[in-house]
Amino acid sequence: MPDRLNRLLIWAEPVALLGAPLLLVLAVIRQVEQTALISFLVLALAMLPFFARFEQRRPRPRDMVPIVVLSVIAMIGRTLLTVLPNIQPVTAIVIISGIALGPQAGFLTGSLTALASNLLLGQGPWTPWQMFAWGLAGWLAGRLRQAGLFRRPVAVYAYGVLISFVYGALLNVWVVAGFVRPFNWPAALTVYLASLPVDLLHAGSTLVFLLLFYHPWLKKIERLKTKYGLSRDLL
Repeated sequence: MPDRLNRLLIWAEPVALLGAPLLLVLAVIRQVEQTALISFLVLALAMLPFFARFEQRRPRPRDMVPIVVLSVIAMIGRTLLTVLPNIQPVTAIVIISGIALGPQAGFLTGSLTALASNLLLGQGPWTPWQMFAWGLAGWLAGRLRQAGLFRRPVAVYAYGVLISFVYGALLNVWVVAGFVRPFNWPAALTVYLASLPVDLLHAGSTLVFLLLFYHPWLKKIERLKTKYGLSRDLL
């Protein structure tokens, strides 16, 4: 039964990741009432397979230490750089976590970073969106590494830039859902165009932090995994 449940959760992960944004975009376009509540419920359900699989696998405390440490570093980095518009190391650190520790660890690092840092910067209806978007960045990085697409660092750098724009696009869905009433395409397009400079800063900072941290941090994490007998993919 545990093996069957684990296989079911593995299949549920990509379905949840793809299905949640599509459902939310559809709800916005169709002008469904209580969009904020619906978005919270949909995103919570989308993240459920990841946390359920985490609980089902019962990782050892030492398996969790790298995830917690990376989440704390990302949280501190985001907090210290909050005075700069969307320049932060979170996306780069989440990507490194997914590549070095596995897709589950990448998702948890992204989600926990968003939740923890917003305790300092301010919680709100945007928090589940940030948890989901950064979790997606880490999970997808881990999956792409497993598929052998990150053998060359340039692929990682390109992914960092691309996923930064995906993050911005997902957060813009929340903006459109909350402030474009009634929904219309010109207003939605205006939201996305207005966010383009901020998204460019996000993508540029992600690239810079990956160039600085990717190689040295990856080597250190691999040494720690070997020294303490951690599995290739922690979660």
